[in-house]
Amino acid sequence: MTRTSPAGTPLGDAFHMYDTTLRDGAQREGISYSVTDKLAVARLLDDLGVGFIEGGWPGAMPKDTEFFARAAKELDLKHAALVAFGSTRRAGAKADTDPQVRALLDSQAPVITLVAKSDRRHIELALRTDVDEAAEMVRDTVAFLVAEGRRVFLDAEHFFDGYAFDSDTALRVIGAGMEAGADVAVLCDTNGGQLPLGLAETVREVIDRTGFRVGIHCQDDTSCAVANSVAAVQAGASHVQCTANGYGERAGNADLFAVIGNLVTKLGMRVLPTEAMPELTRVSHALAEIANIAPDTHQAYVGTSAFAHKAGLHASAIKVDPELYNHIDPVIVGNDMRVLVTEMAGRASLELKGHELGVDLAGRPDALNNALAKVKELEARGWSFEAADASLELLLRDEVGGAEAVRAPFELESYRVILDHRIDGEVVSEATVKVHVAGRRVIATAEGNGPVHALDAALRKALVPHLPWIDEVELTDYKVRILTSGGSPRATEHGTDAVTRVLVQSTDHGLEWTTVGVHGNIVEASWLALCDALTHKAMRVRSGVPTGGGLRP
Repeated sequence: MTRTSPAGTPLGDAFHMYDTTLRDGAQREGISYSVTDKLAVARLLDDLGVGFIEGGWPGAMPKDTEFFARAAKELDLKHAALVAFGSTRRAGAKADTDPQVRALLDSQAPVITLVAKSDRRHIELALRTDVDEAAEMVRDTVAFLVAEGRRVFLDAEHFFDGYAFDSDTALRVIGAGMEAGADVAVLCDTNGGQLPLGLAETVREVIDRTGFRVGIHCQDDTSCAVANSVAAVQAGASHVQCTANGYGERAGNADLFAVIGNLVTKLGMRVLPTEAMPELTRVSHALAEIANIAPDTHQAYVGTSAFAHKAGLHASAIKVDPELYNHIDPVIVGNDMRVLVTEMAGRASLELKGHELGVDLAGRPDALNNALAKVKELEARGWSFEAADASLELLLRDEVGGAEAVRAPFELESYRVILDHRIDGEVVSEATVKVHVAGRRVIATAEGNGPVHALDAALRKALVPHLPWIDEVELTDYKVRILTSGGSPRATEHGTDAVTRVLVQSTDHGLEWTTVGVHGNIVEASWLALCDALTHKAMRVRSGVPTGGGLRP
């Protein structure tokens, strides 16, 4: 059994970082954790240094019952205590005979969080009982679990709405739990309708009136869950419930990583082990993978765009001092600063981007000016380099020239793609490529489930005898955007002046890189992106080392 207090956290029991991804976060539409997934999530959160991990509702959910059974045998938590979630006994029953309460004990979790309604309207309309009985349900259940050696937290559901409607009832409910031995009264903004100033005022007032240790649990229906959580801490709360990446029902919950980032970097609270802070970004993305949800690129602190700068004015200042446009050093949370190159870019942006990609433009003013002019020209025609660092790197190296210039590993003579709609309804694409590689003229033909797939297959077939690394390269993502001849994706006209932008993401199972192609013909746009992808790989093979900031492990 895991320890009953988060002794492995920097602030010990003085402050609680409490994660409820496996219960509240799992209520997000589209998330369905297996038991194995839940164990993996728990290990990642424990490695990060979270103090409490709520594993689910044993007895109510068979999957959660199995999770706690396996956790008792398979989890060796170093920082966190495992928490079982459940409700108080039923009205008119006794805690020691209530099967749901018994299931909480059977989970072997050292900590139990009980949910209790603290809004008189919910007590009377949803529970169909009175305030006296509701308070007794809390008192009886908490006292029973404490007597059985469990630490108990009380989640006061709908607390802020209930406090505004009838503060005496809300306080009576949490008072019944605290008097019976609960450690923390967690004030829940269940409907997510609170704003920071009002919520902080209520938290401060509750502490002043009761002297209780209070916690905070915020939903994000006003997009204020993180702000509300931080405001509650500033008002005196010492227990914060969050979910990884803000997962949760409706608009979600307070994002664990944003809350930690704010508490540590803005309030100076050591809520995680120091060595864990640079792991925030990695763990956030790993948890997104387990949830099978793409990481939010614009997520505070840990998103890939959280420290990405696009405007030329920003880049000029960043060149002088990165702190001028970054609120923290991104390395603190395991992230990195990026400079995006678009039609808005200036010389400073491109110079910084070149440095990020391993191309020195600082001492080459002519190359820098020529590259900037070419980027602006191509962007005006529909190219986009902010998501295609590998193509941009090739462009910059070509402008620098000399040893920096990059040769494609083959030369195209011609290609042809045909579409065969057969009598049985099957549609097959066939591509033929003629290329010159390693001093030889090679012709290859292949079929695919689309013209781009067929073209990629034919090219690989032609190159594989001469480029042994070609099988390492795999196309992992393919995006198509229809533009006008002016390059605007927002324009409404279509037809003969429309052009296509294709983004191709490739991997060699060690690194990922993205390339771009633009043309009036989707196949040619795809060909350009595919050629850049292979050229970038060939460049790295020749140099013997990975290059470029566009590469992601």
